[in-house]
Formats: sequence, C-alpha cells, structure tokens
Amino acid sequence: MKIKKDDEVIVIAGKDKGATGKVKKALPKEQRVIVEGVNLIKKHKKANQAGGQQGEVVTLEAPIHVSNVALLEDGKPTRVGYRFKEDGTKVRISRRTGKEI
Repeated sequence: MKIKKDDEVIVIAGKDKGATGKVKKALPKEQRVIVEGVNLIKKHKKANQAGGQQGEVVTLEAPIHVSNVALLEDGKPTRVGYRFKEDGTKVRISRRTGKEI
C-alpha cells in the first residue's frame, strides 16, 4: 500500500470529496486508511449501570478505501511510485514531480 501513516492526503471520491487530512492509521490488509476529520460516523455507546457510565453518542472516523484518497504534495494530489537508490534502498517518489517523498 502506497499511503502510510502521517501522510497528508486529499479525498478524491465519496461523500467527503475534497476534504484533506492526516492519516491516523493505515490498515494494509483491508486496503483502508483512517483520516482525521474524514468519514465521520456516530456510534451509540450503551450505558453501564455497574460502572456508573451514562449512554452517549460518540463521533469518530471510520476507515476509507485507499483508492479514494491521494497523497498531497504542495497542495496538489499526486500518485506515488517507487525507485531504488544507488545503495539499493527503496524510496517513495512523487509521480507528479519525481521528487522523493
């Protein structure tokens, strides 16, 4: 998966199209990412009488498919590629500019 944790991304499809945010968590097995402030859902938490907790409605971010986000570089979306350096290490590069990410 080409999108990693702490990457700045923009949503390119879906109900939050155009929203930007930082990747909080990457889920490579499911091909999904959790982005700050994007794909917000409301979850109802049940009250716990024994613990003295009251029921509440919690707003949190749900995972979004990685194909619906693009990496941001200089405020513009870009695709991600890979290149090998002379010493053999693999680095991510921007397909738009060719620079190392």
